[in-house]
Amino acid sequence: MPPISVERMDEMSAPIRKTILFSLLATFAIGISIWMFSGRASSETGSKNATLPPEVPVAEVLVRKVAPSLEYTGYIAAVESVEVRPRIGGYIQAVTVPEGGIVEQGQILFQVDPRPYQAMLEQSRAQLAQAEARLSQAEAEFARVDQLNDKGIASRDRYDGALANRRERQAQVQAAKSAVFTAELDLSYTRITAPISGRIDRVLVTQGNLVTGGNVGQATLLTTIVSVDPAYVYFDIDEGTYLTSLEKARSDRSGWTGAKLPVRVGLISDQGFPQQGILNFVGNRIDRSTGTIRARASLTNPDGRLAPGLFARVKLITDAPRETVLIDDQAVGTDQGKRYALVLAEGNKVEYRILKLGPVIAGMRSVLSGLAPGEKIIVKGLVRPGMVVTPRDVAMGGNMDAAAFRDAAELAAAE
Repeated sequence: MPPISVERMDEMSAPIRKTILFSLLATFAIGISIWMFSGRASSETGSKNATLPPEVPVAEVLVRKVAPSLEYTGYIAAVESVEVRPRIGGYIQAVTVPEGGIVEQGQILFQVDPRPYQAMLEQSRAQLAQAEARLSQAEAEFARVDQLNDKGIASRDRYDGALANRRERQAQVQAAKSAVFTAELDLSYTRITAPISGRIDRVLVTQGNLVTGGNVGQATLLTTIVSVDPAYVYFDIDEGTYLTSLEKARSDRSGWTGAKLPVRVGLISDQGFPQQGILNFVGNRIDRSTGTIRARASLTNPDGRLAPGLFARVKLITDAPRETVLIDDQAVGTDQGKRYALVLAEGNKVEYRILKLGPVIAGMRSVLSGLAPGEKIIVKGLVRPGMVVTPRDVAMGGNMDAAAFRDAAELAAAE
């Protein structure tokens, strides 16, 4: 609507001017009323918000039956490992090694040319036959001299000579028998067999090559074999765990008695710790440079998946399963070196509670003391002890590792 000038107002009649003035005054009054009402409403809303307690997320602590455990890093090792070397020298006549495959104890792997050793065996047998013939002659000679000696006809020197000759021939027969046994042994060594069952490595010496036998330092290395099932996992335990959990399991005289301590093992590609084992060895001294002691567990490995040298994650179960309080790590605060949590007490008041924490179990922090089952804690929020808050219930366990917790629960059930 265009503005009305003073001149036009003068031209209008008195009733029209009154109507226009009344409309303007009414519009102004309505605007003032709306402004005053909105201001009062805003003030009342601000007053109400100022008096409401702050809203914070709270969660009830989890209580689960789990086995206390600690995690370490280690490596897989074979129970038995053998370097295959020839005991006698010669030319390799045949190679029957299934490289990278499984071999059984006694399986033929290499064949050294047996002909020289067969000839030595025949020669030794011939020398044995010759020695036995000479012994037979010596025994007959001694028998005749002995009869003459009984009649007093043979001299003492002749009797002593016949007796010495018989004993010499007997010794020669024994020497010839030993030579035959050695020749037979050398001939058997031409067939190089697997000393243990396991997985064999690649062939280092092929057919037609000359190999050297004898002592370990001189003999030619042909290949290596490692056992498959069972397998070992080695890892280093900290001094604190040794003192609190493993030292008590030792026996002074009857050997290691802590074999009931279970161990779980996982590879880098595994979720959780699928492999099960038993602790069967702890070293005899602490390494002063690292403050750790070497430990070993035995694992079943029927499929041969656990190859020696693999990196392994090891979970050592240190105690029997028990009811344990678990909370999210984000709910734990630090105050001058102390760990604490803010607990929702009676009347929705915030209570300061000092905690004694245990290890992380399946992504959740275990609490040894300070919290009881059924209590609720403030997960996060800027609040202080003594404040009254408005709780908003949330679920505890958002950071829980489901696979790891399933392992812990299964272990507790098995126990």
